[in-house]
Amino acid sequence: MIEVQDLSRRFVQGRGRKARTVQAVDGVSFTAPNGRITGLLGPNGAGKTTTLRMVAALLKPDAGRIEVDGLDVAAQPQQALARMGVLSDARGLYTRLTARENILYFARLHGVPAEVAGSRVEALADMLEMRPLLDRRTEGFSQGERMKTSLARALIHDPPNIILDEPTNGLDVLATRALRESLKRLRDEQGKCIIFSTHIMQEVERLCDHVVVVAHGRTVAQGTVAELSARTGLADFEETFVQLAFGGGAQPRPMADSAQAPAPAPLQGGFA
Repeated sequence: MIEVQDLSRRFVQGRGRKARTVQAVDGVSFTAPNGRITGLLGPNGAGKTTTLRMVAALLKPDAGRIEVDGLDVAAQPQQALARMGVLSDARGLYTRLTARENILYFARLHGVPAEVAGSRVEALADMLEMRPLLDRRTEGFSQGERMKTSLARALIHDPPNIILDEPTNGLDVLATRALRESLKRLRDEQGKCIIFSTHIMQEVERLCDHVVVVAHGRTVAQGTVAELSARTGLADFEETFVQLAFGGGAQPRPMADSAQAPAPAPLQGGFA
């Protein structure tokens, strides 16, 4: 389970007199339970990726709290990370290594014994339908092939919590369907907690058990697809999302005072 409470994060853009503070996240809260797929939705610039970076311990929040299976991410980042598998849009495979070598390398980083890692690679290859890819160098892989390899790499240590930041970007129909079926199996057969960020409403309707809508750095709505549609009175979920994210209570917040705001640490980590 992943619990996010009142997260906030500011960034300073520019230098000198041109410097200004942007409040990227301004009070995001949600709970992602085990055995469920939680969709994190919002327009570009809403704070989704920054939120996921903080959950994955790649950025420190200015305020708020994140717990992964009861572990405080700020206080125990390594222990929390051991319980997460993170798949970002910037997948960064080592192109001179085969898919199998990429996956096993991450197994070693997570301290997975060699004999256990080998059997997990075989099981993941079957689940993700990527057995023909295992012993090919990843240089020249298609977007779908890179996605499968990166997902296997994120799952090699069998984490109970999985974070996916727009994983279907650039995927064709078959690769998207394969990913969708893999996520359903991880939820239904293994009880994983999955957070799924996407812009594609069809994926949300087909996959997500719970939806969190973020706009202007804030959580503006939560519920099932049916509950959110009922709230707006709209049958089309895309129209429901637009209403929740751009209308109603999703009002822009005032810009923070750049002269008073402390400069944050530079961006780092795997998210794009």
